[in-house]
Amino acid sequence: MDLISAFVLLFVVMDPLGNIPIFLSELDRVSQARRYRVLIRELVLALVILFAFLLCGQYVLAFLHLSQYSISVAGGIVLFLIALKMIFPVSRTRDEADLDDDDEPFLVPLAVPLVAGPSAMAILLLLTTGQPDQLGLWSLALFLAWAATALILMMAPLIQRLLGKRGLIATERLMGMLLVAISVQMFLQGISQFLAESG
Repeated sequence: MDLISAFVLLFVVMDPLGNIPIFLSELDRVSQARRYRVLIRELVLALVILFAFLLCGQYVLAFLHLSQYSISVAGGIVLFLIALKMIFPVSRTRDEADLDDDDEPFLVPLAVPLVAGPSAMAILLLLTTGQPDQLGLWSLALFLAWAATALILMMAPLIQRLLGKRGLIATERLMGMLLVAISVQMFLQGISQFLAESG
């Protein structure tokens, strides 16, 4: 996998367009003066978590004695489930009865799991276990995907006005179709690696 492929894959699983409605919903609880500060804080927290996972994830796998093909198969399954939710969206808003009007989101749910979610972590594990010598390349791909995601979420009100609700849903479904193909490829690659080692 090269830089462009890794960037596209990470960007798709971060799903910034699909996350716009819930980001706006969460930030509506925050005073206008603090919204961008909170958004930037949550995005930076997500980046720190993803980089920690990128740098330390392979050591956790080694400690647990997990193979590369098991990560590939598991990552493919997780991505497939995420893709199905993108194609057939369900309501992702939180129960407003559980929150006060002045409740300010911290770490959850904006940083984790909306940006630094399990699918992004699975991709990072797959990249670092598959080609650990390309850590610098994966770090660049992660930063670029995060930067693109951050830019879209910073412009969320404008994008929502331009695309509208139907436009956002249509775009998310197209990204979901792309993610289905990627997840199937990951799953089949993991199976083929397992069969090669078993044979």
